[in-house]
Amino acid sequence: MAKKETDGALEKESAVVEKKSADNKADNKKEGRAKAKDKDKKPNIFVRLGRRLKETFSELKRVTWPSFGKAVKATGIVLVIVLIFTVLVTAVNYGLAELLELITTLGA
Repeated sequence: MAKKETDGALEKESAVVEKKSADNKADNKKEGRAKAKDKDKKPNIFVRLGRRLKETFSELKRVTWPSFGKAVKATGIVLVIVLIFTVLVTAVNYGLAELLELITTLGA
């Protein structure tokens, strides 16, 4: 008779464990859906801006900056090239203006 009582108690206990397990699975599914919704939801604008700013400064720390001499030399080269193109464009403009004036005076 003791064996029947323990078998009955074991069956009741296993039924309780199975019910708790089923309840936990249902709760986990609900939590999983809630977490999935949270993951799909974008953080507010200030959080995103803060992250972006932090990433930007982190990236700037990894940049290898040129020395002062190299920066001055590159700036000088750029200014010389801009000056050359300015002279060329001005010369072409002056030439075309003179050509236009020549054409208009011949026709008059």
